[in-house]
Amino acid sequence: METEKNFDRLLQLSKQARILEGVSSILDWDQETYMPDGASGIRSEQVKTLAGVIHRIKTGKKFGTALNKLIDVNKGSYLSKSFSEEQKAALREWRRDYLHNTSLPTKFIEDFTKLTSQAIIAWREAKEQDSFQHFAPSLEKIVTMCRRKADLLGYKEHPYDALLDLYEPDMTTKEVSTLFDGLRLALSPLIKKIENHPVDHAFLFGKWDKTKQLAFGKTLLDHMGYSFTNGRLDCSVHPFSSSSHPTDSRITTRIHPTSLMSSIFAVLHEGGHGLYEMGLPVEWYGNPLGNARSLGVHESQSRWWETRIGLSRPFWKYFFPQLQDTFKGPLKNVSFEQFYRGINKVMPSFIRIEADEMTYPMHVILRFELEKGLIEGTLKVKDIPEAWNDTMERYLGITPPSFQQGCLQDIHWSMGGFGYFPTYTLGNIYAAHLFEAFEKDQPQWEKEVEKGELLFIKNWLADKIYRHGSFYSTRDLLEKASKKKLSSKAYLDYLTKKFSQLYPIGH
Repeated sequence: METEKNFDRLLQLSKQARILEGVSSILDWDQETYMPDGASGIRSEQVKTLAGVIHRIKTGKKFGTALNKLIDVNKGSYLSKSFSEEQKAALREWRRDYLHNTSLPTKFIEDFTKLTSQAIIAWREAKEQDSFQHFAPSLEKIVTMCRRKADLLGYKEHPYDALLDLYEPDMTTKEVSTLFDGLRLALSPLIKKIENHPVDHAFLFGKWDKTKQLAFGKTLLDHMGYSFTNGRLDCSVHPFSSSSHPTDSRITTRIHPTSLMSSIFAVLHEGGHGLYEMGLPVEWYGNPLGNARSLGVHESQSRWWETRIGLSRPFWKYFFPQLQDTFKGPLKNVSFEQFYRGINKVMPSFIRIEADEMTYPMHVILRFELEKGLIEGTLKVKDIPEAWNDTMERYLGITPPSFQQGCLQDIHWSMGGFGYFPTYTLGNIYAAHLFEAFEKDQPQWEKEVEKGELLFIKNWLADKIYRHGSFYSTRDLLEKASKKKLSSKAYLDYLTKKFSQLYPIGH
C-alpha cells in the first residue's frame, strides 16, 4: 500500500511538471510564430519563471523522498519485488531524470533559460543582418554555460558526453565519432563521383504562391494521417515541431522565396515529428513512459517521411500530377522522370535542411565537430565562421558566401542545444534500420503508396514505435521492431543502391 502511495505521489508531481512543460512549449511556439517583437523581454521572464518552477518540482523534497522510497537512486536497484515491468521502466526514467535535474541548480536553469530566450532573438536579428558579430556575445555566454552544464552533469571521458546524453541517452562522443568517421569515408567518394553527373532541376525554382504551398502541404499531411483537430501548420523562420500533449501537436514550415520543394519537404519532415507526438500513449501522459524515446528516434520518424517516403518514386507517382495541377505553368511540360531525378539531385549545398540525402550527413558531421571543439575548448566562438567555411570546403568543396548560408543558418545554438545535432544523422541510421523491417512486413508498400495510401505506414510506425513511448531503451526499441542488432549498414546500403541506380557510379 505504501509503495503504491509513493508511486502515485511521484506520478502526480511528474504530471504537474509535464503540464507546465507543455505551457512552456506553447510559449516557445508562440515566440517563433505570432508573438509581437516587443514582447521578447517579458517572454524571456515568463519562460525563465516556468523553468524554475518545473525544476523545483522535479528536484524538490517531495519528489526526492517518494523516489528514494521506491528505488536506490545511487545504485538503480528497486526497493520492492512487487513492481510491474511498467513501474520498473517508469522508475528507471524518473531516476535518470532526477540525477540530471538535481545536478543542475535551479538558478542555473533559470539563468540558462533566460539567456537562450534572449539569444534566440539575437540570432534572428543576426541572421537578418548577416552579422555573426551580432550573435557572438550571446553564443559566448551559451558555450560557457554549456561547459558548466557538462561539469555539473558529470562525464567519464569527454565533456560533450554529458550534453549528448541529454538528447540521445547512452550514446557517447567516442561512438558518434567512430560512426561519423565511417560515414564520411564511405560517402565522400560517392559524392565526388556523382558531382560529375549534373542533373537539371531548374524547374523547381521560381516564384511559387505561398497560399498554394501551404494548401498542398496540408493535403500531404491529411494523407499521412496528421490530425488538424489536434494540430496546426504555421510558418516560422526555422521549421519545427512543438507538442504539449498528444492532443496538441503543432508544426511549422518555412516558405522559401524561390524553392518549391523546400516547404514540401519541411512539412513531411515536421509532420513525421507531429505524428510521433500524436501517437504517444495518452494514458501515460505525465508518466515519463509517455514521452518520446529520444531525439534520434524522433528524427528517425521525420526523416522516414521526408526521405524514405517523400523522396520515393511511388510517392510522387501519385502526388506529382496533383503538384502539376496546383502549380500550373513551370511544371506543365516536366516529365515524371525529370521531376524524380530533379528532387533527388545530389549537389553540395550550403543549407542543411535543404541538403540532398547523400550530402546531408556531412552537414551534421561538420556541426558535431565544431560543437565538440567548442565544448572541449579547442575552438573559440570568434573562430567559428572560419572553421565552418574551411570544413565545408574540405567535406563538400564549397564555401558559404554569407553567414546566413553558413554558421548562422541553424537556431539550435541559440537554444543552447549543444549535443542535439548528432541525433539528425543517428535518426537517418535508425530510420533505415527500421525501414528494412517495414519492407519485410509490408512487401506491397510501393503499390499502396502509388495509390496515395499512406495510413498503413502510420499504423505500422504506431505499432512499432509510437505506442511504446519510453518503455524500452533506444537500442531495445529498434531491435524489437527489426529483430536485428542496430548498425549503420542499412543506411549505407540504401544510399548506395538508390544513387547507383540514379547515377552511373557503380557499387
